[in-house]
This record gives sequence, C-alpha cells and structure tokens, in this order.
Amino acid sequence: MSDALHPLIVGAGPAGIRAAQALVAAGIRPTVVDEAPSPGGQIYRQRLVPDERSPRDLYGSEAGKATALHQAFDRIRDKVDYVSESLVWHIRDKAADVMKGGRNRRLPFTHLILSTGATDRVVPFQGWTTPGVFTLGGAQIALKSQGCAIGENVVFLGSGPLLYLVAWQYMKAGAKVAAVLDTAPFLAKLHLARGALSQPGVVIRGMRYAAELMARGVPVRFGVEPARIEGEGRVGAVVWRENGRERRLACDAVGYGFALRSETQLADLAGCRFVFDERDRAWRPERDAAGRTSSAGIYIAGDGAGIAGADAAELAGERAALALLEDAGLAVDRARIADLERRLAGILRFRDVLEAAFPFPTAWASSVEDDVLLCRCEEISVGQVRHAARDQGVSELNRLKALTRIGMGRCQGRMCSSAAAEVLAAAGGRPVAAVGRLRAQPPVKPLPLAIVSEGETA
Repeated sequence: MSDALHPLIVGAGPAGIRAAQALVAAGIRPTVVDEAPSPGGQIYRQRLVPDERSPRDLYGSEAGKATALHQAFDRIRDKVDYVSESLVWHIRDKAADVMKGGRNRRLPFTHLILSTGATDRVVPFQGWTTPGVFTLGGAQIALKSQGCAIGENVVFLGSGPLLYLVAWQYMKAGAKVAAVLDTAPFLAKLHLARGALSQPGVVIRGMRYAAELMARGVPVRFGVEPARIEGEGRVGAVVWRENGRERRLACDAVGYGFALRSETQLADLAGCRFVFDERDRAWRPERDAAGRTSSAGIYIAGDGAGIAGADAAELAGERAALALLEDAGLAVDRARIADLERRLAGILRFRDVLEAAFPFPTAWASSVEDDVLLCRCEEISVGQVRHAARDQGVSELNRLKALTRIGMGRCQGRMCSSAAAEVLAAAGGRPVAAVGRLRAQPPVKPLPLAIVSEGETA
C-alpha cells in the first residue's frame, strides 16, 4: 500500500517538517517543496550565510524548538525528496506545477498536505509605501536571514504578538528601537490573564519582551492610531494620534503589521471549500480537526489553515500526516492522535485570548483617508473602492476587482485583498464576510515569461 502513495507536502516550516517526519516514520517517502533555501519556515528561518550568531541570538527563547525542528529534518533528509527554492504556482488534476530556476515541472501526487503558512496583514495608511517601511515579517527576515536591520533608528507599529517579538529581537541584536506603538488599548492586555493558566509560557514570554523593551528605555505606547509616515525618498518620522493628540517621532525605518493572514491560494486552486473565520476576519479552507479539507486526499496544516502559531503548526502537521495514513488504510497510533487533538484544542482556545488582547483596529476602514493607496500594484486608492461601493453599487470583492483592477497586480491580491474587503464592507455598511473573497488565479505568484516546461516528473 505504501509503495502506491506519493504524498506531496508544500512548505517546510513547522507543519511541513512534522508532517514529513510522520510519513517517513510510516515508511513513506514524501516530496517536500519549499520556497526557502533551507527548512524552518518564517518563524525558524535559517541564515542564508553562516555567521557568528548562535541559535540563541537568532531565535531567543525559542532556540531549542528551532534547533530541534532543524535537526528533525536533517535526520530524514535522505528519506524525502526535498525541493528547495521552488514555487508551487498551481494545483490541478492531482499534480502541482512547480517552478525552480526558471524551469517548470509537474509533480503528480496521490495525497497533498498544504503547509503554506501566513504573511503579514497589511493595513494601509498615509505614507506606508515610503522606502524604509517594512512589514514586521519583512523586518524579521532581514534580521534572521541576512543579519541586518531595516534601519538605524526603528519604530515598530501595529498590533499582535509579533509586534513585541520583532521589536525585542531588534533590541537584542543591538539595533536602536525608537518606540513600540501598539494600536490596541492597554486594558486589552488584561485579557492575557485568562490565558496564563492554559499557556503560561507564552504569556510570560510576551510580558518579558515588553518589560525588557521598557527597561532599556524603549517607549511603549498603547491605543495609538497611525496617522502618516513623513519623509522625502526615505522614512524621516512617524506620526500618530493618541488620546486625541497628534504625536511625532523621528526615525529612519518602520516595521509594521496587524497580525497575520493565511496563505490560502493553493487550497483554493485545489478546489477546497472555504468558510469565514470571524476571529481572524478572513476566509480559510474548511477543515476538520485532523486537517482534512473538503477535497478528498488534500490536507491542510499550520497557519495556512488559520492563524495559531508555530507550536500548533507542529502538532497540526503531524496530525494531518496521520489523517493521510488513516485514509490510506494504514495503522496509526490512536493515543497519539488523541493527544495531538487535545493539545491543539487548547492552543486554539488560547488564540481567542490573543485576539482579545491584540484586537484588529476595526475603525480603520471608516477613518482612513480617500487618497491613501490601497493596492500598490495597480495604484488603486481607498477612495476608488468607496466610489465603487457607493456610486456603482459594488458589494462583492470579485466585482470590485473587475471594475478597479484591485488584486490584479503582482501580488494577486495577497497583500491588498484583506484591506480591500474591510473598506468595501465599511463603505456598504455590511459585515466583512458578506463581501466575499477574491478567487485565486494561477500563478499564485509572478513567473518569468521565459519559463521552460520539463513536463511531468514521477
């Protein structure tokens, strides 16, 4: 039976690595395709070039987890077909189109585990496209992979646990953190007390990050409203509103983000059914507790299935692999499955606590100025979206795309669609779920025009 299985895993982050490990333990050789040059995903991203930094320098308190995950993949590397620096840009007819180095090949599979992760959720405001403004994830990649900071005097802005983590990582690396500007009110952080019993380690680490930042003299402000980025050709200052007053702080770079959004395009192309997640304010693939989607033989795990963090991704990756084995008629450890599902349920309950402690700034969609650029690829402004809603009767996101070209650029809506949905919903006085979601189109990311096809590869 196992010889007839050809599983494909997309993504070599925590979920993908643990899925591959579980399949290898069952005597199955999966193919693992990843965009990065080495396994680990975003949270445990490895350096592009070895340097003097230790795992502790790179990952802080998560160094043990990062090292264990990297070593786990090293132990099974000769038992998987690992395809790095490769983009899966389409899923069709039980095969994946994979581009590597300008060449395309099709990888057939019997089963598919999608562990595609997440990216920053971007909320535009005046000046957000100024050179020197990075998403929190981008700022983290620069530090981890390349050993460089995005600036010499950096402000971190937004909401979510990643805000404090990245600011702390920059401070520990020796960069000057000018301020941490949290859009959530201070009182919202009291919700973390509800999670102290179920996830004490996570709460304590988060509190430590904030405490160490403040102990080093970094101003931490709560309940801020981003106003604008100032600067000619480069960031010069960030301006925000706080308690009805406008404040300004000089800086040469800004890292910002408002939690994460799941990468779901491949699940859409694979024909998976979607549901709206009220907590994440986003559409995600429908799945059961094991990671099974509505499409037979297709599983999803990690943040691509809904934002839950690296620990949950490891558990979900293993659980999805065990579901695959179950569905293939192979023996599985029922006690292990019960333990995985129990631990996952606990983490997902804690996610409700985090959402209450770091709420999305829902007032943004109504208050952001008309001339703010919403879709930078096609240069579509917030005002154009509002015009389409109010004057052209647009109430659905794909109709908005057809009339304005929003989401037709290089990012295929990956960066702008969540913000566009918020603005469209607010302009029409409707819930975000009611405006729908952009349908995925291949390729999910840009491809070279001179791509060469190598045909199918068994």
